[in-house]
Amino acid sequence: MAIDVNNESGTDIDEQAVLDIARYALARMRIHPLSELSVIVVDAEAMEQLHIQWMDLPGPTDVMSFPMDELRPPAKDDDEPPQGLLGDIVLCPEVAEKQGLDAPTRHSMDEELQLLTVHGVLHLLGYDHEEPDEKAEMFGLQAAIVDGWRAERGIEGPSPAPTIT
Repeated sequence: MAIDVNNESGTDIDEQAVLDIARYALARMRIHPLSELSVIVVDAEAMEQLHIQWMDLPGPTDVMSFPMDELRPPAKDDDEPPQGLLGDIVLCPEVAEKQGLDAPTRHSMDEELQLLTVHGVLHLLGYDHEEPDEKAEMFGLQAAIVDGWRAERGIEGPSPAPTIT
């Protein structure tokens, strides 16, 4: 899996954890191992500009996903996964830090960025949370991926609760 993490935010983040959880999520979703993903970390001002430009919404947001080849997980276990460019995930640590502090399970900025990375991966793979059934499916899968990744690393305690509504 070719994953690039480019931190342009000026904020010190755990880039290795972002890379690791993205790789784990893609493997768990059975995405071809030669597929490519880019993760860009930006400051609040840059995220606000993207949010306005692409969503016509004010203020910075936590994560945005920009799919390229619209790859999807294989329908059956024996199907060969397609290879291609997944696209870009853009993260904002300033928003992530605030959300982590405001969350019911209060957690760190890096834990929130890990959750948001998985969230962004799922959006690139076609998942959404506009409808209640879509939200239940996406957030359930998101929690399973984050919990699995944390368990593999021996990280104890509750995983971050979704802060995205």
